[in-house]
Amino acid sequence: MTDQPKRPTRVEVIARDRPFQGYFAVDRYRLRHEQFAGGMGKEISREIFERGHAVGVVPYDPARDAVVLIEQFRAGVFAHGDPEPWLIEVVAGIIEPGEEAEAVARRETEEEAGLTLGRLEELSMQYMSPAGSSESIRFFVGECDSTKAGGLHGLADEGEDIRVFVHSFEETLAMVHDGRIRNAMTTIAILQTAARREALREAWRAH
Repeated sequence: MTDQPKRPTRVEVIARDRPFQGYFAVDRYRLRHEQFAGGMGKEISREIFERGHAVGVVPYDPARDAVVLIEQFRAGVFAHGDPEPWLIEVVAGIIEPGEEAEAVARRETEEEAGLTLGRLEELSMQYMSPAGSSESIRFFVGECDSTKAGGLHGLADEGEDIRVFVHSFEETLAMVHDGRIRNAMTTIAILQTAARREALREAWRAH
């Protein structure tokens, strides 16, 4: 077995500025970082898309084995030229400074799906596009009563227009595999929930 290289730890920031600030921001870094082979690498320049950090929430009904999903327009998909820029997703929202992720998960579920969550379990934290963005998403699955889900939701002053609907877990998983769900955040959230589904059903239905 060959020796593994020492894991790099050092990063030297030479300069940082913000060439763009709008609804989101772009920061530009000039930096060097330690190499696996040892020593510092050459200077590199990287523009980083700053959009904050977020939560993604799967509202799950353990009694009915059902998932509450939402559908809404996504400008990035439209800009890509996709003829169907409305995406099926799970609930999500930005964590504002000073907010706790769990509180955001509950608030966004009320705003986007009209539901109050019961028990809440964190699934993981993931970086969504680490080569060009600092954004991280903390994933949750939250207990809900899916019989109360449906209709149109969202905050009008934020331009939200959200359709809420319910599918069985099996159908939701099929949507991931056959391409009807085309949102990476939603795919991660559903697959991670699937891995804990039986344990959640047993625990949540028992109390």
